[in-house]
Amino acid sequence: MKQPPFSWFDAHLDLAYMAVSRRNMDLPPEDAGGPDLPAAVTLPSLTEGRVRHCLATVFTEPDGADPAFGYKAGNIEAAAAVGRRQLDVYDQWAATGKMRIGGPPSENVEPLQAWILVEGADPIRNPEEVAQWQSRGVAAIGLAWAKPSRYAGGNMTDTGLSPVGRDMVIAIDEAGIIHDLSHLSDRATDELLSIAKGPIMASHSNCRALVNDGSAGGPVGSTTATTPSVPPFQRHLRDDVIREIGRRGGIVGINLFSPFLVRGGVRSRRATISEVVAHINRVCTLTGSKRHVGLGSDMDGGFSALTLPEGLDRPKDLGLLATALMENGWSRSETEGFAFENWVRFIRENAKTSEPLLRQ
Repeated sequence: MKQPPFSWFDAHLDLAYMAVSRRNMDLPPEDAGGPDLPAAVTLPSLTEGRVRHCLATVFTEPDGADPAFGYKAGNIEAAAAVGRRQLDVYDQWAATGKMRIGGPPSENVEPLQAWILVEGADPIRNPEEVAQWQSRGVAAIGLAWAKPSRYAGGNMTDTGLSPVGRDMVIAIDEAGIIHDLSHLSDRATDELLSIAKGPIMASHSNCRALVNDGSAGGPVGSTTATTPSVPPFQRHLRDDVIREIGRRGGIVGINLFSPFLVRGGVRSRRATISEVVAHINRVCTLTGSKRHVGLGSDMDGGFSALTLPEGLDRPKDLGLLATALMENGWSRSETEGFAFENWVRFIRENAKTSEPLLRQ
């Protein structure tokens, strides 16, 4: 008997960012327009690919050139405004039945169910505002993107947590919100892990050991860049951090951006599906289990489908990745864990978004 296709939980999709960047998220990718074409992700393409659940981001960029998501670094009110604009996008989609926000994972297949992930915490003006953001569906927070925030150093820096960043870690714990380690500098990661008591994850990060080729880590100005004081390939997870995520019951979401999968972070070719599988298997080896890895594709998050691994041009192609896992000895149930169940279990146990949880 033919097995049914896999459903998917994607732990990192920049949906509102794409919408404010002028992509029509209601159209198929080939018709949607916007930046970084050809596109891979719109709401119809997620439905087509059986992506039933996701962490949907609020992505903002300090000193970003596009006012749709950028703000002057240090301008608290400007950061809050661009972040809330993306929350409004999700609220509008929920109000029109295109998305369900928060609550326990539902067995209903449509519409897409999302929990909000803040990628770079500057829009949250202070730790006292965490509860307000949680009431709007925020279930996870990453303190910084590649560039530093007021709270922490990102992967383009060697700085750690600021004093208010330490207070923010405590506020996130008190609210029961998940910590996202993706994009933090090594120093910020280590300092957060020394303080945080609550759940942790890396929503869209890969294995540094499989990318690091001993070079400097990419051209200055790129999100894989380094200077003499910044560890090479800091965007990717050290082995000890992956082990710690597993020890604390967290999950690593595998990022499908090709330069984050290939040795040396080269941008001259697309990754192979075998290279994706290598990162998945390394996480399993380091954590001692297949329960601590899932998908965090970042698919089309500021880059085109042409930088995804070969054959994975849009969500409907994710079945090729599932097939590759089973060809590498994974059972059907283990592959379902990667595709869906591991994240569902983690969210069911750890996401504590406040009421009202489901809005349609």
